[in-house]
Amino acid sequence: MGYYGFTMNEFQPGPAGCSENENFADMPLENTYASLPETFYSRVAPTPVAAPRLIRLNRPLAEQLGLDPVALTSLAGLEILAGNRLPKAARPLAMGYAGHQFGNWVPQLGDGRAVLLGEIVDRDGIRRDIQLKGAGITPYSRSGDGRASIGPVVREYLASEAMAALGIATTRALAAVATGELVYRARPEPGGIITRVASSHVRVGTFQYIASRQGAEGVRTLADYVIRRHYPDLVEADQPYTALLQAVMERTADLVASWLLVGFIHGVMNTDNMSVVGETIDYGPFGFVDLYHPGTVYSSIDTQGRYAYNQQPAIAQWNMARLAETLLPLLDDDEEAAVAVAQTALTAFADRFEASYHAGLRRKLGLMEQRREDVDLAFELLQIMARGGADMTLTFRRLSNLGSSGPESADSAGDGPVRNLFEQPDAFDAWVHKWRQRLAFEQRDEAERQSAMRAVNPAFILRNHLAQQAVDAAIEHLDFQPMESLLAVLSRPFDDQPQHEQYSLPPKPEERVLRTFCGT
Repeated sequence: MGYYGFTMNEFQPGPAGCSENENFADMPLENTYASLPETFYSRVAPTPVAAPRLIRLNRPLAEQLGLDPVALTSLAGLEILAGNRLPKAARPLAMGYAGHQFGNWVPQLGDGRAVLLGEIVDRDGIRRDIQLKGAGITPYSRSGDGRASIGPVVREYLASEAMAALGIATTRALAAVATGELVYRARPEPGGIITRVASSHVRVGTFQYIASRQGAEGVRTLADYVIRRHYPDLVEADQPYTALLQAVMERTADLVASWLLVGFIHGVMNTDNMSVVGETIDYGPFGFVDLYHPGTVYSSIDTQGRYAYNQQPAIAQWNMARLAETLLPLLDDDEEAAVAVAQTALTAFADRFEASYHAGLRRKLGLMEQRREDVDLAFELLQIMARGGADMTLTFRRLSNLGSSGPESADSAGDGPVRNLFEQPDAFDAWVHKWRQRLAFEQRDEAERQSAMRAVNPAFILRNHLAQQAVDAAIEHLDFQPMESLLAVLSRPFDDQPQHEQYSLPPKPEERVLRTFCGT
């Protein structure tokens, strides 16, 4: 892959990093959200930029959306990705929403630097939002400039595509563009725009915004829209709004379980950053756990640890309670009965998360047959990892290669690659003996079990220090080769890639990233 996401025999860059082909096949956009009352959003067009240049186009995603990648690299295509030209069918808007930020109610937030161009039905018949993030001032900008630095654009592109490759529900990155303009944060930085693709940009905070301004009927209108577009099987349900609440909770519980299983920390789980379709959205001060500790926090603004790694399930449930509050008038005419329905759903959230997370832990340990002691065995390993300063990703990946019968000595080549990750390897030795005893009850053969473990325990994650190196190169030198190299490796996270071993290793002490930032 070259600088623009194409090999040179596929694409020769022309002016502004684009081909000179002007035969741009216009985006076949619709915008069902624009059919809702205008109190739900504000009509606004992107603000043109001075000298856009294509950094990267996600060719496979473009093809999945039914778009012509070559046409998207034309000058006309670049102008659309930069916000300098609107597709003919675009009905651009900025969505309104509110939210609880670190538990504090903020009645109006909204898309302060993002413009929804519309929706495309992809090749699988799924409707996808196309949004330009960093596209200029909107009515919700709250004195901001509506722009994004190239650094957060690179971080979000890397994160969304890394998570997608891990099989975790997420928004996607279609393109990244340098604007040719400076944005002013702590210092002047090159500006950028990311084209974000999502199943939906409706959030828990969207429901809160409508409930606080328009009451039950406004919430009913929004809920009906979400059901029709995202949960059509619920249209004929006896209690569609109860079913909607349950469905959102189930997807959210599964999503957060998938985060924990790969060590992902969202960093800012405000209600306005929680999608109602169970996708990871709004990559700000996120991070991936290196040395395992359940209380890990990376976000520079999370000074109290509200959104720490191990707090994410409880916070997700708290956010679901806020969603339930907006839906109460639709759940039952009797307030007490409505509250009882919501409480039942909230209890079910905890059960769903636990079932999803525990099943994932069993898979990570190579356990196919469910036994009562499995979860305790998994939690014991996590505790030993925390006490022993072991790297989370490497521990599970290297465990995948161990045999079910132990080596002659614990520090032999057999167990050595795993036990050497621990400051106190004796504790691991005792645990791995229990694990092998448990494996004796499995019916599948060794090779099948090891293969299954490698299919869920990635060799590569988006290491925080590697993401920071790519961001620094982009900001300081407009050098996107580190980004390209990372994307190539992270597109195959479960494959052994010996030639790229350096991307699998934890940071050296001087490379550790202790704080991550929103990038707004």
